[in-house]
Order: sequence, then C-alpha cells, then structure tokens
Amino acid sequence: MKISQLANTEFAPFYASYVAHVSDGDLLEELEISVHDLIRFVQNIPMDKYDYRYVEGKWTIKDILQHLMDSERIFAYRALRIARNDKTPLPGFEENDYALNAGGSERSIRDLLTELTLLRQSTIHLFKTFNEEALLRTGTASGFEISVRALGVIIIGHQKHHQKIFEERYL
Repeated sequence: MKISQLANTEFAPFYASYVAHVSDGDLLEELEISVHDLIRFVQNIPMDKYDYRYVEGKWTIKDILQHLMDSERIFAYRALRIARNDKTPLPGFEENDYALNAGGSERSIRDLLTELTLLRQSTIHLFKTFNEEALLRTGTASGFEISVRALGVIIIGHQKHHQKIFEERYL
C-alpha cells in the first residue's frame, strides 16, 4: 500500500499532524526505514542528553523512546483487532499514566533501542499478514473511526513527530 492512498477520512483529525510527517512510499518499507533512521539518530545523540529534560516535569529522551514503544504496541493491537474484523470499540489510553509507570529513564539506551528494533520487526510482520481488504477495514478507537492502514502510518508519523521534538528541544 502506498501511503499517498490514505484518505484523511481514515483517521481522527488529531492524527493529521503525524500523518503529515510521513513521506510517500510503501507502508511496510516505511515502517522498516523509519525505525532505522530513528535508531541512527538516537545513537548520535550525546550520552548526557538521554536523561535531559528541557523543562522540569517533561519526559527524557529515554522516556520518549519508551512512550514510542508503548504507543506502537497499542496502535498495532488496534490494527490487529480491526483487521480481524473485531467490531468492539477500542478505548483510548492515558499516555502520561503509562510514562509515570514505565520506567524508561531507568533503562539503558542500548536496551531501549534493542527493544524498539524487536518491536518494530514484530509490527512489520503483523502488517505483512494483512491483505488489502484487512488494511482497508475500519473500526472505532478512542471514539473515532480509523483504518488498519492509517494505524500503520500513524506509528511512523508518531515516531517522526517525536524525533522532530528531539531535534528542536533536546539538542
């Protein structure tokens, strides 16, 4: 599936800024390329910045990496449920509660990046199981209609959104 085929009616308006960060290309290829780009980017960040907070109470780079993984798991789970034609509306999640309880800042950067790599490989393999019909299937998550393919694009766009924040506020 080409990312340019995604219609803005396939996701909640909240996600439009994430989708805008994603370049056109094949969804599976972009899932693969984007994680490698992020890992290379993070590996080039000075070590003293991993635990830096640009404002008191804001997340560290490690916290954000953990947040990206938690969010990807939730988005992939939503994609699985919707792709398998489960019509049950899916609830939202409180990202700040997750961050407070995830312990991202207590982990090593190496451990976080290893898990991120493994998680993305799992997400890619999951999306490989979706045929065109499943990718186009829609369901309800956080009170909004969303397609399976939009969830894949949102995973990429969410990651790119936070990478941009790293560049603007952390470096």
